[in-house]
Amino acid sequence: MSAPIGGQAVLEGVMMRGPSNWAVAVRKPNGQIAEVCRPIESVMKRHRVFRLPVIRGVIALGESLAIGFRALAISANYAAAEEAEEELSKGALVFAFLLAIGFAISLFKVGPALLADLLPISNGFWFVLVEGGIRVTVFILYLVLISMLPDLRRVFQYHGAEHKAINAFEAGEELEPRTVQRFSLIHPRCGTAFLLWVMVIAVFVFAFFGRPVWYWLILSRILLLPVIAGLAYELIRFAGKHTGNRVVMTLLAPGLWLQRLTTREPTLDQLEVSIRALREVLELEKGDTLGAERVEVMA
Repeated sequence: MSAPIGGQAVLEGVMMRGPSNWAVAVRKPNGQIAEVCRPIESVMKRHRVFRLPVIRGVIALGESLAIGFRALAISANYAAAEEAEEELSKGALVFAFLLAIGFAISLFKVGPALLADLLPISNGFWFVLVEGGIRVTVFILYLVLISMLPDLRRVFQYHGAEHKAINAFEAGEELEPRTVQRFSLIHPRCGTAFLLWVMVIAVFVFAFFGRPVWYWLILSRILLLPVIAGLAYELIRFAGKHTGNRVVMTLLAPGLWLQRLTTREPTLDQLEVSIRALREVLELEKGDTLGAERVEVMA
């Protein structure tokens, strides 16, 4: 198998990406499957420094977020029975992206730090440990709450469909809905596991700074996020290459368990959508014939 394939659930569909291309497949209200495929112009291909450990993780995370928001915008338009050419404007997409990032940083980074700062803890090590405990607790409670929302159930089913399709592909099995259905909902490279490790690694990184004054506390949690994300990326990347190692999988177990909150068993129709996106990316990666054009295919 060549470079790993990643993915993301979107509204009524799945986005799959390889090293050079990504594709999103969406089930339209009329039952057809729409596909939109695009190339990836990664700066890591042009500059060697961006391929160095940790740095590549920061770049990969930024690119994944950008692609994910674009795929989500496409799926939202299809879910509303609009054409893909009528995607959200670039300005609206940037605004939604910044709003989501700001919400995540406030809830999972700055918020727990300020809550811990209210506690009478003078020892820097214990402060960071308590802060980390608050952060992980908030994250888990957030996942539990959103997993109860009926409107997100189908998104979680498509998340499961994405994992099953990638698991089947990596096992060398036939990419057919009934075959893919037999595979696990869990995958070691999932974003849920990545986010948990971001929070765990943050404890070790912030331990070097103890308990700073409140304004440095906020700044450090924001400015060090790229470094922490880069370290978490390297860990997840390493784990993806050593899934047969018991020690590695034991360390990753908490992140794998959390995926039970963000995945649901998909239907065969949902698996068909996931497989369509995966096949399209695999074809593009074989010949990389897409170029700068956007290709759209209807089932």
